[in-house]
Amino acid sequence: MEGNGRSGFLFFVWSTSGYQLIERSGEPPRPGQEVEDGELRYRVTKLAPSPLPGDPRPCAYLSPA
Repeated sequence: MEGNGRSGFLFFVWSTSGYQLIERSGEPPRPGQEVEDGELRYRVTKLAPSPLPGDPRPCAYLSPA
């Protein structure tokens, strides 16, 4: 994706202390897939537009697996 020069996708990761947006390169995982971040495992609950204004990248929303 081009747009504003950003490519790749975002992970939206929720935790009890808030949430994080994490930038990743490549293609986003599909809903239902599991992904790892260090020792933590997550499941993609949905794929949606980025929550950042003007950001054309998709955002994969994660929940603990």
